[in-house]
Amino acid sequence: MLIDNNLLDQVTEQAKESERLRMNHNLHDSLDAKAQRLLNALEPGTVLPIHRHRHTAETYIVLRGSINVIFYNDNKTPVEQHLVTPEHGVYGVHIPAGQWHNLEVLESGTVIFEVKDGPYEKLGKGDVL
Repeated sequence: MLIDNNLLDQVTEQAKESERLRMNHNLHDSLDAKAQRLLNALEPGTVLPIHRHRHTAETYIVLRGSINVIFYNDNKTPVEQHLVTPEHGVYGVHIPAGQWHNLEVLESGTVIFEVKDGPYEKLGKGDVL
C-alpha cells in the first residue's frame, strides 16, 4: 500500500462526510497489534476532548495541513502548546504517556500519521477531563 495523495484524499473525503469530522485509516492488522499505526484525517470543528493515555506515549506526524497541540495540567489549565505544520518546518509532536492533551485542527484536509503502543485501549473514566 502506498501512502500517497490519492489515499490522503480518500480518507479526507470520508472525514468530511463523517458526523465527527474525522476518519481513521488503520495501518495495523488488528486492535490487538502491539503498535497502533494509522492515518487520521481531521477537519476543523472536530471535537477531541482533553484526554491522556496512561500506559502509552503517542506520536503525531502531520502529513498535510496544520494542528495546534495543547498540553494541560490536572486542572485543565493549558501549560504548553505547539503549532505543528510542515509549512513552518514543524512536522510532528511526541506526547509522553500520561500527558493530558488535545488538538485543534486549523486547516481543512489535515491528515496526521499517528502511532501509539497497542493493544488499543478505550479511554477510561479518569482519562478524559
